[in-house]
Amino acid sequence: MIIYFYTKKDCPLCDKGFAELQLLKKEASFDIEVRDIYTDDIWLEKYQIRIPVIEDKNGNVLDEGIISYTKLKKELLE
Repeated sequence: MIIYFYTKKDCPLCDKGFAELQLLKKEASFDIEVRDIYTDDIWLEKYQIRIPVIEDKNGNVLDEGIISYTKLKKELLE
């Protein structure tokens, strides 16, 4: 399974969200693809005020903003 993590440089909220995702990786099997929203105009338009955003490969948003370990765990382990 692959998870997309939308972020940008110098984003403390993104750093915290990524840390939560890394913790969860110890319990669930998935790969993380980090996507900098400033490398794609579509991502920038869609996510600029929502980051960090975590999506599955089907484009379903699993969590955004203040990332919740509990919410992600529920989404990924169900």
